[in-house]
Amino acid sequence: MKRPSCGSLRASDAGKHAELCGWVHRRRDHGGLIFVDLRDRDGITQIVFDPARAAFREAEHLRNEDVVCVRGAVRDRPAGTGNERLATGAVELAVEELEVLNRSLVPPFQINVEERPDESLRLQYRYLDLRRARMQRNLTIRHRIVKAIRDFFDERDFIEIETPLLIKGTPEGARDYLVPSRLYPGSFYALPQSPQILKQICMIAGFGRYMQIARCLRDEDLRADRQPEFTQLDVEMSFCTQDEVLETMESSMRYVWKRVLDVDLPAFVHLTYTQSLERYGTDKPDTRFGLELAVVNEIFASTDFVVFKSAIESGGAVVALRYPGGGALSRREFDALTEEAKRAGAKGMVWIALGEDGIKSSAQKFIEERHAREIAQCIAAERGDALLLFAGERDATLSVAGKMRVEIGRRAGLRREDAYAFCWITDFPYLEIDAETGKPVPAHHPFTEPARGEWEMIERDPRAMRAQHYDMVLNGYELGSGSIRIHEAGRQRRIFEMLGMTPEQIEDQFGFFIRALEYGAPPHGGMALGIDRIAMLACGEENLHEVIAFPKTQTARDLMMDAPAPASEKQLRELRLTVTPPARG
Repeated sequence: MKRPSCGSLRASDAGKHAELCGWVHRRRDHGGLIFVDLRDRDGITQIVFDPARAAFREAEHLRNEDVVCVRGAVRDRPAGTGNERLATGAVELAVEELEVLNRSLVPPFQINVEERPDESLRLQYRYLDLRRARMQRNLTIRHRIVKAIRDFFDERDFIEIETPLLIKGTPEGARDYLVPSRLYPGSFYALPQSPQILKQICMIAGFGRYMQIARCLRDEDLRADRQPEFTQLDVEMSFCTQDEVLETMESSMRYVWKRVLDVDLPAFVHLTYTQSLERYGTDKPDTRFGLELAVVNEIFASTDFVVFKSAIESGGAVVALRYPGGGALSRREFDALTEEAKRAGAKGMVWIALGEDGIKSSAQKFIEERHAREIAQCIAAERGDALLLFAGERDATLSVAGKMRVEIGRRAGLRREDAYAFCWITDFPYLEIDAETGKPVPAHHPFTEPARGEWEMIERDPRAMRAQHYDMVLNGYELGSGSIRIHEAGRQRRIFEMLGMTPEQIEDQFGFFIRALEYGAPPHGGMALGIDRIAMLACGEENLHEVIAFPKTQTARDLMMDAPAPASEKQLRELRLTVTPPARG
């Protein structure tokens, strides 16, 4: 017979005998009785030790996190002592036998409180941090998300194929983690940044519908929503259109949210890349609230205000943002808001307060009442609101205004924390300029098919070319990207050439893939979604650490295992490697 868990006993079990195993969550001595909250992954049950029982003397020495097994009678709690916050709160276990399975040292932080300990301490003692109810809940939700994903794609006739972790390095926008080979001295495997080429080869191999819960690794700087090793849902389909990929991936998220969270998602909003930038200032918009931006160059076409005039004449933009209720802010508060805008990248900010007693502005000499009225009409501002204006190079100004939109949405309480606002971003530029090198690189990756009818632009204007590339965004986070792929060898080679690769470089890095495309590759496309980010947002968290069992720090260290660590001299000799100490100073 299966042993009940610490979260399974109910009023209907009163009168039965049960055996429970778990950790001491909390101990209380009350009037000769000892009460212990016993915890496991499933929940908490109150157990009671009576002085008349031999187990009582042993219970006097119990401490938090001791591991015990108890046997006794399930009984109703006395009237008025039930705990409605616990699923087991109607009953308790009167202990007849106690077996201490293991003692615990005093933990470095409290596990039975909701407050989160110091982050470094949590990661150093992750096995203790994972005992906390919030972490157990999050990882359980993550498990259910992954199971629902697998069920969805299985029902749609996708086959899960595991791709290798030891592969040849291929440039995908981030640094590879390299693994030295003992059998081939001087040669290295790369750990996959994604299974991109391998899943395309699965299409060439005729599998038609592939999926995988894939582990990926990238040696790059970290953020709250990024880790050096991460898990993604990887999907590829043959003989598909972009719309068919979007329908499949959107349906998968609808399925997951309904099955795991019991939430019915509305249809995803569709935005082009240009629409997203102009309306939200970013290609990862948080659409849980409005406050759309507006370019108001025409309103200031004849202005003498040098800041706006120079921006417009140089091809830039004047961008307006509504601040609901902001008309009541003091000048000091507007000054603080201006400093916030500067931290977001703005050179400055002009504000207009639509107060009950008239219109005030930080540029009073240049802002006429008609300007305020026309701007207010553009962004649906009302009396009592404020208008925030930013000017400069178009894309940079839209980006600043987009960051301030998120800040204003937070301040005004417009962002519903329990809402899930999905959207699609499509029609991306094919190329973008690399910030470090200044050279054009693919905005997605070099296996992406250009937009229909734009192949000839490779020769005359490649920077204006668009891609059959799409992103899924949720609450301001990019969940993942996908594209329709190039499936003809000649076209794939031409893209590599456009990116400045020589024939020798193409052969060295992608020769095997080009040859695979020459053997009847079908049209295909797909997508990858970040499981970690999906779980983070589904759980209402703001950091990936809260949904990953063993994450790395912001400096890519594992504090629990103290990794990375130096290799032994023996290992280095076997690999024929010499480590050069880092330069000092």
